[in-house]
Amino acid sequence: MTDGTRPTTAAGQPHIEAATHCPYCALQCGMTLREADGEVAVLPRWFPTNQGGLCQKGWTAAELLDHPDRLTTALLRDPASGELRPASWDAALDRIVTGIRTVQANHGRDAVAVFGGGGLTNEKAYALGKFARVVLRTRHIDYNGRFCMSSAAAAGMRAFGVDRGLPFPLADLGTADTLLLVGANPAETMPPLVRWLTEQRRRGGRLIVVDPRVTATARQADLHLQPLPGTDLAVANALLHIALAEGFVDHSYVAGRTTGFDEVRRAVAEWWPARAEALSGVSVADLETTARALGGARRAIILTARGAEQHAKGVDTVTGYVNLALALGLPGRPGSGYGCLTGQGNGQGGREHGQKADQLPGYRRIDNLADREHVAAIWGVPAEEIPGPGVPAYRLLDSLGTPDGPKALLVFGSNPVVSAPRAARIEGRLRDLDLLVVVDFLRSETAALADVVLPTAQWAEEDGTMTNLEGRVLRRRALRTPPPGVRTDLELLAALATALEQGPGRPAGRDRGPALSPEPAVVFEELRAASAGGLADYAGISWERIDAQEGVFWPCPELDRPDTPRLFADRFSTPDGRARFHAVQHRPAAEQVCATYPLHFTTGRVLAQYQSGTQTRRVPALRRAAPAAFIELHPDVADRLGVADGEPVRVRSRRGELIAPARLSSAIRPDTVFAPFHWGGIARANTVTNDAVDPISGMPEFKICAVRVEKVAAT
Repeated sequence: MTDGTRPTTAAGQPHIEAATHCPYCALQCGMTLREADGEVAVLPRWFPTNQGGLCQKGWTAAELLDHPDRLTTALLRDPASGELRPASWDAALDRIVTGIRTVQANHGRDAVAVFGGGGLTNEKAYALGKFARVVLRTRHIDYNGRFCMSSAAAAGMRAFGVDRGLPFPLADLGTADTLLLVGANPAETMPPLVRWLTEQRRRGGRLIVVDPRVTATARQADLHLQPLPGTDLAVANALLHIALAEGFVDHSYVAGRTTGFDEVRRAVAEWWPARAEALSGVSVADLETTARALGGARRAIILTARGAEQHAKGVDTVTGYVNLALALGLPGRPGSGYGCLTGQGNGQGGREHGQKADQLPGYRRIDNLADREHVAAIWGVPAEEIPGPGVPAYRLLDSLGTPDGPKALLVFGSNPVVSAPRAARIEGRLRDLDLLVVVDFLRSETAALADVVLPTAQWAEEDGTMTNLEGRVLRRRALRTPPPGVRTDLELLAALATALEQGPGRPAGRDRGPALSPEPAVVFEELRAASAGGLADYAGISWERIDAQEGVFWPCPELDRPDTPRLFADRFSTPDGRARFHAVQHRPAAEQVCATYPLHFTTGRVLAQYQSGTQTRRVPALRRAAPAAFIELHPDVADRLGVADGEPVRVRSRRGELIAPARLSSAIRPDTVFAPFHWGGIARANTVTNDAVDPISGMPEFKICAVRVEKVAAT
């Protein structure tokens, strides 16, 4: 049963069930939760994306619901002792409201900022954007999804006129004759997706992986290209060069459905395979094999992920692969196309409805007058009252506490102390704030710095919607209510909005009732109206329709019309319906190796942990599977350093250092060092990473910087 009714087990004990989705990655696997005798169990549930499968993170997700570290009371920092101490909700809200009013009175409305997360439901992402712009009236809001797939989003917008991670259903992967994965390791980041890779190869398809490491996904590939980190764009341009030379370009498609190809043709003429080989280390033979596998396939799909995107040239790198897909005539063809593997659970929906600094709900632009007027009418405010664009996440975080930056920050569903690049610097910025408020259900490293910590509901305790990597809008269903003393994010935002609007400084003539509803169903109805007519149009999506269809693909403008599982069949979302080619050229990483820092450093994930590890590091089974951070070194590097497997080593960059045990592996290039980013403290990988950002997307260069490695002397 899935409606929360209370049936009876064979033993006569009551239990309840809820059909919902995993709280972790953007695959959003279907699962059933069952509560009996006070225990919550995760059961398999058939859903189109995962077909009953879950990874270890999903199977153990319910263990956090009653975890002893669960926050169930508000915390206030004691000015005398400096410690966080339990407090009432009234005291906590009063501290927040007083702090916000004081900061804005002294420094202006933009002195308060909001930082959201890619795991928030659509309703919460929408409410957070509205809260920032209508209640706080600040332009400063962004979210940690900026660190996820913002480069792919920007590349998609400028090429196709719309950003949807996969513009086709996930099942299409299983039908591709050739599948090219660039910087993607789904075997560890979203294991249930591997069933589609297995299906693809069972049908006789060819899997090609581009990754500097021999990952679990690369080991399954028919061909693995192992480039130097930061050279993916050179590989893309070389592949298109070969496709042109060998006659694989679909000139009819290019002429009829695209613009700008001539400039791209001239640009890639410089990228003969031998040049790309010298730069990237990928052999001419492998480049030619890859181009021929794509060009000769009846159905071909190119996918990028964080390995290609988390660079200061991430937008151009993704554009290089989009150019290749367009030249081959893939987008819009059944079983073919370009797509991006979204990372966070609601990384797609989280950016569609108002958390990004430059966007309003429905992918509307905040600097477009018609878009502002549409949303302002829904919100009941004058269009000119909606603040203009803010700044991307890293610029926002790096400005905190500075003379011209925000003096107060509200954080929902994020842990930038661990996840931000140049993390020690960002930690210092957070400490410089006059007011830091963190809303979470566990005490993260960021919460440990806060002036106020508010306990929030978990995924199994609230209703709402999520949008997965396919653009499929799903239903999250509550199994039970939150523990006493815990509120949902929507309840908290509604309470803060009411308190702030009732106090001094409330604009005259704005007697329109509560700014925000605490009820997710009510918020979703408003979201539908706000998104109507936008690129991400949810107007035709209702909770009832989601239930009936196993999710609904946007855009879906009308309740009685079909949704859109596949985009671009007839036209692209540009004014003239044509996709845009953009000529892009490889450029070096923002930081080059040298005699002092001779190795490349890159980061990534491991199977048993997720994001900053705040949740997964507390699950016993996951902690046993991946108990601590490590630094992956090639045996040749270890031999030069005199380091044995398991001995501690120090990785030092111009920004800081991390220390963790060495893990010797020939899976890594001899010129490259790898560390997972799920841990804080001395093992925090992002202490080392570079904060150079992509000029278009604001994506930091997580995936490459220059380091040296040292053996840690015994003490």
